[in-house]
Amino acid sequence: MAQQIEPNLGWFFGAIRPDAGDGSVEREAFDVASYGKQIGLLTEALLGLSGRSSITAEQAKVALDRLEGIRKQIEELKKRKGAATVEQLSEQLEGLRLSQPAAFELLSNRFWPRD
Repeated sequence: MAQQIEPNLGWFFGAIRPDAGDGSVEREAFDVASYGKQIGLLTEALLGLSGRSSITAEQAKVALDRLEGIRKQIEELKKRKGAATVEQLSEQLEGLRLSQPAAFELLSNRFWPRD
């Protein structure tokens, strides 16, 4: 019998307030690099660049390069997620327009009023 030892973080990402971010994006970003990994790289970069640590400038540069790679991956993830959302909403709006024209018109006027 196998035992799952990885924590179930669904509760954590699902609890992110909508005005603070998208829990599903945060979960995928966490899969790119955990918060601990990101904080560790930030710490290495900051301490290495400060000259007040045993971390060398070269180690700081490596940490910064890794952070830049993480940032690029997360930005790409956000773009893909946004494009998927646009596609999904477009399909739903088209379905609403075809199946319930009055509801579609109400929604259209709500978001795109014709003055």
